[in-house]
Amino acid sequence: MSTDHSPAAESPDLAQLEPEPAAAPAVFGDRIDLARSFAHHLATTGVEWGLLGPRELPRLWTRHILNCAVMAELLDDADVVGDIGSGAGLPGIALAIARPKVRFVLVEAMERRVEWLQMVVADLGLDNVRIVRARVEELVDEEIFTVATARAVKSLPVLIEWCTPVLGPDGRLLAIKGQSYAAEIQKAQKHIKRFRLTQPRVHSLGQDVLEVPTTVVELQRR
Repeated sequence: MSTDHSPAAESPDLAQLEPEPAAAPAVFGDRIDLARSFAHHLATTGVEWGLLGPRELPRLWTRHILNCAVMAELLDDADVVGDIGSGAGLPGIALAIARPKVRFVLVEAMERRVEWLQMVVADLGLDNVRIVRARVEELVDEEIFTVATARAVKSLPVLIEWCTPVLGPDGRLLAIKGQSYAAEIQKAQKHIKRFRLTQPRVHSLGQDVLEVPTTVVELQRR
């Protein structure tokens, strides 16, 4: 696989970057500077390496960083979180900044994305994060998570099939979903029963931070 790090065809126009929302410091607390550094990486190297489209810059904070970080309230300090298909570290890195006591494993199969994640995690000094280059299906019997997170990876039935085998007893799947979440839940009913999961809880998060709250579908092993 190529490791060429040449810039994407469209270079980032930082003049288009969304200003930091006033609510961001309330979400990240005394780690807001790390969140700002992450935002800078997304807007520069993230675009140059092709992990994020340049058209996302005008909504980088609200649509991506804060959209993910508000999920932090669903985590416990003792959790070990597997971020499945981590890509540009969304939600994994955003959550790792917001919750420094929680341990995170960023699971990503593509070499280019793994190299970018390694660079960003090292630059931010996130000692609660490690990165595994693999597909989640390859980690059965190698990794056990108390929580699996996913955003813009696969449909809910596929996520259930992929993630349940790497969840410990009472482990939870937290999937950030869009407006079609109800239809996905309906289509996932057979998988929910087959993998012995509880019926989904749907969380609407960040209502005091985001114009469009984050929808998270939570399923738990029985």
